[in-house]
Amino acid sequence: MDKDTSQKANRRPPGIYLDNQATTPTDPRVVEAMLPFFTERFGNPHSSAHAFGWDAEEAVEQARGQLASLIGAEPREVIFTSGATESNNLAIKGAARFHRQRRPHVVTLASEHKCVLESVRALEREGHRVDILPVLPDGLVDLDVLADAVTEETAVVSVMAVNNEIGVIQPLAEIAAICREKGAYFHCDAAQAVGKIALDVVALGIDLMSISGHKFYGPKGIGALYVRRRPRVRLEPLIDGGGQERGLRSGTLATPLCVGFGRAAEIAGAEMAGETARISALKTRLLEGITGRLSGVALNGHAERRVAGNLNLAFEGIDAEALMRALPRLAVSSGSACTSAAVEPSYVLQALGLPDERARGSIRLAVGRFNTEAEIDQAVEELAAAVAKLRAEGSAAAE
Repeated sequence: MDKDTSQKANRRPPGIYLDNQATTPTDPRVVEAMLPFFTERFGNPHSSAHAFGWDAEEAVEQARGQLASLIGAEPREVIFTSGATESNNLAIKGAARFHRQRRPHVVTLASEHKCVLESVRALEREGHRVDILPVLPDGLVDLDVLADAVTEETAVVSVMAVNNEIGVIQPLAEIAAICREKGAYFHCDAAQAVGKIALDVVALGIDLMSISGHKFYGPKGIGALYVRRRPRVRLEPLIDGGGQERGLRSGTLATPLCVGFGRAAEIAGAEMAGETARISALKTRLLEGITGRLSGVALNGHAERRVAGNLNLAFEGIDAEALMRALPRLAVSSGSACTSAAVEPSYVLQALGLPDERARGSIRLAVGRFNTEAEIDQAVEELAAAVAKLRAEGSAAAE
């Protein structure tokens, strides 16, 4: 690698990062914990014949315990995966396929992550009966509609803890009670929740829960699935092989990633309360700064039941794609996706019943651990100036 290429590889992109629901930077303390397992403590955790393997296995089991402690589980109930997408696939497909004869029915919400919706649609193609339920205008589940949908034939109900676009927090204990009454498993995609809000799988009555390392300052490429042991949750594995992870997820574990995942969980458990307060204050500063400078700004999703760092805002008379192009120094996102070269409104915002114009004018800003007040104030300035300019250009073009 030449000098210029090396400098580019090590250079952080310029600007302010406000897309912490897409991914978070790996905490330096997490990186420090991982580094020895790349070059010094490099053993295969499944090698049981020598000290290198024992050392790696011990580190993996410590990480498993750290993650279990964060969510109120037993260590042996934590199955390591490559991330929340794999965990969601394993939970939903695994539960539905294992119980396909007696319980051929699956229930989820229209606002779930794509990997949940696509898993459910794959099951539908296999012959399972599927219900994808609407949500209320604030993004929360309609508990009465859910209760009517879940039957004695329902194998699994999948509802996420915190929505990845609008940040709303679903009533998990109430959902679990509905599932328990009919004997259905409750699967919760908690990728956006673990490490950010307090979760206790036992107290909440969750049977299966998906977790992602890189959503709370851990490394990418590592996740986990909580699988309740008592009463035992039965799954059909997706991957065949050596029978690792209690036979549910074969394959050699990546020890450095497991270690980093565990350290991230440990940090989150110790610092969650203070961090939540600080991030919430920064989010309020951001929202008040924007609404103090601009009119025609609306919050998407429930105003109170939402994770601390999330703002999903609609700007009247603004196209989100144009706004993001006008903000080269701000890392934000929209729910839009390019399909066949056509930009479509966010399906999550459409599930709330929002008109296409408002959905197309919405962006997500997500404050995180490493953001500062100075960054928030600068973001307000740049965002307000960009919106004002685009509105002025729109008015001039209409005349």
